[in-house]
Amino acid sequence: MKILVTGAAGFIGSHLSKRLLNEGYEVIGIDNVNDYYDPKLKLDRLEWIKHPNFRFEKVSLEDRERINYIFTEYKPTIVVNLAAQAGVRYSLVNPHAYIDSNIVGFMNILEACRRYNVEHLIYASSSSVYGANTKMPFSVHDNVDHPVSLYAATKKANELMAHTYSHLYGLPTTGLRFFTVYGPWGRPDMALFLFTEAIINGNPIKVFNNGNMMRDFTYIDDIVESMYRLIQRKPEPNLNWDGKNPDPGTSYAPYRVYNIGNSNPVNLLDFITAIEEKLGIKAKKEFLPLQAGDVPATYADVEDLYKEINFKPQTSIKEGVSKFIDWYLDYYGVKL
Repeated sequence: MKILVTGAAGFIGSHLSKRLLNEGYEVIGIDNVNDYYDPKLKLDRLEWIKHPNFRFEKVSLEDRERINYIFTEYKPTIVVNLAAQAGVRYSLVNPHAYIDSNIVGFMNILEACRRYNVEHLIYASSSSVYGANTKMPFSVHDNVDHPVSLYAATKKANELMAHTYSHLYGLPTTGLRFFTVYGPWGRPDMALFLFTEAIINGNPIKVFNNGNMMRDFTYIDDIVESMYRLIQRKPEPNLNWDGKNPDPGTSYAPYRVYNIGNSNPVNLLDFITAIEEKLGIKAKKEFLPLQAGDVPATYADVEDLYKEINFKPQTSIKEGVSKFIDWYLDYYGVKL
């Protein structure tokens, strides 16, 4: 079976590609290897996942002609769309990048999936779609109509676009709302990477909302295990779906969304403590107010995920942080 993974040089995409290859799948990876962060890290991920059954093409999602070529040439059975312009804060600086990649690019993927009879489209959404919601834990059955960043709005739009294609063309689509993913080969713009780098170099770390932040940190292996199981579970229509009382998480069409989170929010200061203990270095902290576009807390309800695949993320912060720092020290050749 051929699986197309978009964003294959990215954090989650590289880990998923490696798992699929180890399980015997043929993987076609595409990525534009842009410079949102150091492209060398992306190229090194591609080296890490090298395999006889892996084909890589440098492609941008918004390049419709090239996307159509990929589908014509490789004829994937399943598509996992992880390519996107990532980052909540960067969306305040360069909003057009999010429309190009996350809206125009996703449109191209949807249309190609329809035209080439793809059996299942799995795509990355985000916990950021919960926006101004404060009811905890966040449930896929709750309304998510109040995003607080353009990034979140594009991810909500992806879910709406996917539903339209599930309705019009019977395309099975599964949206994955990831909750603060971390681990080896992670993104340099994420807190764990930034904090580790700063602490090692003796620089202060920026602690937003004066440390009053809760995050449902989710380890990469748990994300990949969840995705691997869901790839094999095409969504079925919910026969009990009622238009008078519409359930946002399911549909009369072959459409589902799932939270993938640890379901165990951790205080940001406790997260920092785990890094300090592993490194054996005390952090210098610069306390700052909440940033625009950010939310003070995330907490995933993963009941639907567990019912569907009999698995839910469970790696502890101590274990996950330790594995990331081991990778970081090795990758950058740092001696403490």
